[in-house]
Order: sequence, then structure tokens, then C-alpha cells
Amino acid sequence: MSETRTQAYTVRLELVDEPGELLRALEPIADNGGNLLSIFHERGNVTPRGRIPVEVDLEATPERFETIVEALREAGVNVVQAGQERYSEELTIVLVGHLVDTDLSDTLSRLRTEANSRVADLSLSAPEGTDDESSARLRLKADQGAVEETLAAVRTVADEKELRVIEPLAAGGGV
Repeated sequence: MSETRTQAYTVRLELVDEPGELLRALEPIADNGGNLLSIFHERGNVTPRGRIPVEVDLEATPERFETIVEALREAGVNVVQAGQERYSEELTIVLVGHLVDTDLSDTLSRLRTEANSRVADLSLSAPEGTDDESSARLRLKADQGAVEETLAAVRTVADEKELRVIEPLAAGGGV
């Protein structure tokens, strides 16, 4: 009997920076029954091969996921990594400072790699323009039990970039 329950998966792709490439990469997912959860498109960064990194979170049955990965490769999409999504805890933080001047895209990339987390949502506010301080609310997904490790990495990246971190309040009723 085959497994029919959907699971969350993350697929990391590298795309050529040309019009229509993102759509071309998403079509095999939709055509094969994948349900898109989020797309993280880092147009400001390029890989060593000069391509744009894209992270796609999707839901599918295990059988459909295999078909999706195969269809992506057959369509000529460079699949860097394909595997089950493992993030299970969520936390929201606020970063304040010169986010644009200190390269927000780099900050997000470092949080993904150094904090072993994924940015699930980002909201940027720059009421005085990008030359002044701005703030960003980030919803991060971290591995089960790794919230403190994630926060420590966030603090390190923020310190290096002279950003202030407003951390989430601890759960529970303790003072």
C-alpha cells in the first residue's frame, strides 16, 4: 500500500537570471500535483555559477514529490537539493538598524545557513527611506529544540552588522 499523506518538502534550485525562468521552474511542481507553500527568490545574490538561488517549499505525497523532482530535472532546472522539510519550531524577531546598507539579502542568507533556520515571512519598514534606519520583522522556522541556538546565531549576525535584535518573549508564566 502506497503512502498518500502529503508532506512538506524544500527544493533548492539555481536559475538563470532571465525573464520567465522562475515560472518555468514552478510549472513542473504545479503540473505534478505539488502545493506551493513559499518561494524564497534571492535575486540580489548569485551562486558561484552565476545563477540565482531559489528555495521552494511545497507539499506533496512522497510519490508525487519524486515525480516533481524528476520533472524539474527533465525541464532543465538545476535542482541543487531536494528533501523533506524539517523545520518545526517558529519564532518571530525584529531587527532594527541600517538593514539595507548592511545588505539585507546577505543577512537573510546568513540566518538560513548560520542559524540553520528558514525565513518564513519578512516585513520591512523604512519610513525615513533606505538611507536611514529601518526595521524588519522576521518569522523564522527552526529545527525542533534549536530555538536558543537559532537566537544565538541571530545575535551574532546582528552584532557583526550593528543591528539591534528584539527577541520573542519566552513562553510560559515564569518571570
